[in-house]
Amino acid sequence: MPEIGIGIVGGGYMGKAHSVAMASVASVFDTKLRPRLEVVAASSPSSAEKYRDKFGFRRAAADWRDLVADPKVEAIVIASPQWTHREIAEAAFARGLHVLCEKPLGGSIEDGEAMVAAAKASGCRNMVGFNYIRTPATQFARKLIEDGRIGELVYFRGEHTEDFDADPDGPATWRSTGVSNGNLGDLAPHIINAAHTLIGPIRSLIAEAETVHKTRGEVEVTNDDQAQIMCRFDNGVMGHLFSSRVATGRKMGYAYEVHGTKGAIRFDQEDQNAIWLYLAEGPEAERGFRKVLTGPAHPDYLGFCQGPGHGTGYQDQIIIEAKHFLDSIATGEDVWPSFEQGQYVNKVVHAALASNEAKAWVTL
Repeated sequence: MPEIGIGIVGGGYMGKAHSVAMASVASVFDTKLRPRLEVVAASSPSSAEKYRDKFGFRRAAADWRDLVADPKVEAIVIASPQWTHREIAEAAFARGLHVLCEKPLGGSIEDGEAMVAAAKASGCRNMVGFNYIRTPATQFARKLIEDGRIGELVYFRGEHTEDFDADPDGPATWRSTGVSNGNLGDLAPHIINAAHTLIGPIRSLIAEAETVHKTRGEVEVTNDDQAQIMCRFDNGVMGHLFSSRVATGRKMGYAYEVHGTKGAIRFDQEDQNAIWLYLAEGPEAERGFRKVLTGPAHPDYLGFCQGPGHGTGYQDQIIIEAKHFLDSIATGEDVWPSFEQGQYVNKVVHAALASNEAKAWVTL
């Protein structure tokens, strides 16, 4: 199996997840390319050395520039803060490296545009890390919709709700300031991407955002805690999206409901190994939502386990993501979501912010 040298920028929460994924993906899926953990870079040389030892990289870089310049690195994962994405990606594409970048794409809509342009000019494979659309259940839901199993689409409702900032007495963090660190910049992109993946592009929207807890200690909170978006998709489907970091009781509330003329689908990430499927078939008295547990018959499940209902977890989503990235490199074919689709999400967020400011509908 041919090897490919991998460099990862960042070793924290997502850096660890991507390191574990790259170390195991070839064994799980028997990919055409076997990742080789070459170089890791972090916020300091000492942190990089710590991650090198912990995750099994061959070398630790003094900074990301040394990682990008390393001749044995052929593809990189950007798992550093979003305001660092653009410079790293541009340098990587200039060297002909393939890039998987964590969401959101860049720290601003201008960053995203520049990153899309650099990706196109390079001809390299590029992908944005929206991992939740890669669960076997959501991949299956997408196929059901594409195959017309629930008929003509009528309505989409989605949410991404968590409660890590629900406590009004909680301390200020990096998330408390800066538009890109707010709920619309941090959580909303995931459910916007889900809507784009399952239903299609949004034509127009009206949005409302608010800061529920306006101060944290002595720090003024300068971004939003929650937001709602009412929208109309290009295909005419009506939709509603809600995102919040103050949704008390919600830990991973990435959930959606899709209604069609012949059925409906419900999904909740807190129960990621199942979808609820309703098909308008048979006698009315026997109709109802039924819980479908994922198993080997569903996309990207069998590599982990041969038993239906045994389930996959969060780390497995990142391994599936690594598989799709490597497959794209091996085949030379584009992978969803590319930088262009990541920038589409940025545009929806930008439109939502503009709508909230103007208190009016905005057309994309």
